[in-house]
Amino acid sequence: MKAADLPLHGGHVPRWMLNLMRGLAEKIVEAIVLEYGPAAVLQGLNDPIWFQAFNNVIGMDWDSSGSTTVLTGILKDVTWRNPELGFLVVGGKGAKSLKVPDEIRAVAEAYNLSTSREEELVNASRLATKADTAFLQDGYPLYHHTVIIDEKGNWIIVQQGMNPEERMARRYHIDRTSLTTIHSGVAGVPRSRITLNLTSTKSSEALKAILDLSKEPTRKIVNLIHEANSMLRPNIMDYIHTSSKKKPIIRGYYRPVKPSRQLLKSLESLSEYRPRTPEELALVRGAGPATIRALALIADLIHGIPSYDGDAVTHIEPYRYAYAVGGKDGVPYPFNARVARESIEILEYAIKSAKIGDTEKIRALRRMRTMLSWWRKHGF
Repeated sequence: MKAADLPLHGGHVPRWMLNLMRGLAEKIVEAIVLEYGPAAVLQGLNDPIWFQAFNNVIGMDWDSSGSTTVLTGILKDVTWRNPELGFLVVGGKGAKSLKVPDEIRAVAEAYNLSTSREEELVNASRLATKADTAFLQDGYPLYHHTVIIDEKGNWIIVQQGMNPEERMARRYHIDRTSLTTIHSGVAGVPRSRITLNLTSTKSSEALKAILDLSKEPTRKIVNLIHEANSMLRPNIMDYIHTSSKKKPIIRGYYRPVKPSRQLLKSLESLSEYRPRTPEELALVRGAGPATIRALALIADLIHGIPSYDGDAVTHIEPYRYAYAVGGKDGVPYPFNARVARESIEILEYAIKSAKIGDTEKIRALRRMRTMLSWWRKHGF
């Protein structure tokens, strides 16, 4: 496992630097699309290490939470100005994420996608959001949500959450609609805190129990919530410790659940909708973190079916790519505008040459990549 902090950095990217980052990102993407097609860009962005390496190459802070918002923002601007690249980016930070359904409709119109495909994309966006808010409760509330869609309707999702107390971020990469295998990677630093992680295959039994519970009448679920809450009292836990053969593990999400009006409304929706799969459960409107935590609490404390509580972080550590043009905050050295401009010119010349049939310049870039791989393999 590789991991790195994504701390919250202050300040903003100066406009002159942002323009160079945008120009460099545009030429890199154009070269990839020309050589391998738009699907290759999606494949790369879906990999946490490749994503961060791309961010580093254009000069954004190598370890900053802003790497996600800046890079996806640049790509959104570039792709909508150059639809011939074959993919489009929708969503963004804060209020921009709320516009995703409308922007997906615009993508469907631009690429002549079917109505059913458009609906699938909207549902994938909703499922991804629900996965990393309700089914994975790791202390990083989402504040950024981006969907990247190619001309054939293929998609990936990149979203990010922030822990306000630790001022640290996590980036979630999603490429499928199976809730328990939804992530292609989670970038951040592993924590020892116990989480509620229903996005793991290790929670499959708990999800089955939660699905069964979701079909029960609201009144019965409320009674079970009161029962579970009572078991969290110290004297009740002491009784459990002395009378049970195996002591229960007190998990981080074990705290009393208040049967609020919103929770009751959510439980009524579940009982009425009767979801058959975890994905259907996630797409029920109103079934938020409190509802899922309540059902997980009941499944574990009362029925003895625990959810997986391991950290979802997988990897990220592509620091060496920050040496391409430097970084905004001067790490590993200050952003070098001259090198950035020259890189843009070289890529632009290679791309123009390839478009008129001279592929030698693009092949030269490919040979350079092979050479760099050899150097890294032999420790240079």
